[in-house]
Amino acid sequence: MSAMSVASVFTLGLQGHPVTVWDGDRVPRPLPMHRWLGVAGAADRALLSLCAGPTVDVGCGPGRMAEDLARSGHTVLGIDVLPEAVRQTLSRGGPALQRSVFDPLPGEGRWGTVLLADGNIGIGGDPVALLERVRELLAPDGRVVLDLAPWGSGISTRHVRLGTPSGQSGEFPWTLVGADAIQAVASAAGLGTVAHHRRDDRWMAVVGARP
Repeated sequence: MSAMSVASVFTLGLQGHPVTVWDGDRVPRPLPMHRWLGVAGAADRALLSLCAGPTVDVGCGPGRMAEDLARSGHTVLGIDVLPEAVRQTLSRGGPALQRSVFDPLPGEGRWGTVLLADGNIGIGGDPVALLERVRELLAPDGRVVLDLAPWGSGISTRHVRLGTPSGQSGEFPWTLVGADAIQAVASAAGLGTVAHHRRDDRWMAVVGARP
């Protein structure tokens, strides 16, 4: 199996190819690409109902969240490092830019919500650094809305690989943050109080911008 970049593997996933994740000594498992490529479901809409004001969807992927927010009348901007993700988001009618969250972004300091859906608190493997950057994007009365691992998961940084039948990526860090651990992470990043929410087996939180 040939070596591929993480971006190349995930791009194939966005184009409909199956993607498997290897996570240390855990059993390999498929990424839920079919769900991400579909439309926002009931649990997604429960998460999106927590967004207030203009919203940045960080790591927007193929754009199901940005699409739903736009259709609901929200001002929304999807950002993703992959051109294919941005293309698909735009094709759904959601505004999108090819950017990292750590790149300069429009409207810094004025966004009402930063959305970290689908476990995107794990981006970069350092949730405190990510939330410190997110805090710079938010208005003083803004909020972070995010998906979390189940209560009791704590914080776990792992080195994972992605693969398709065409090849496998190298390892990269990804951090899981449980609902029980998000307040400590938010406080370390200079953010405020966490309000927990749950829909079926989905754990969600709203974090205030102010300490």
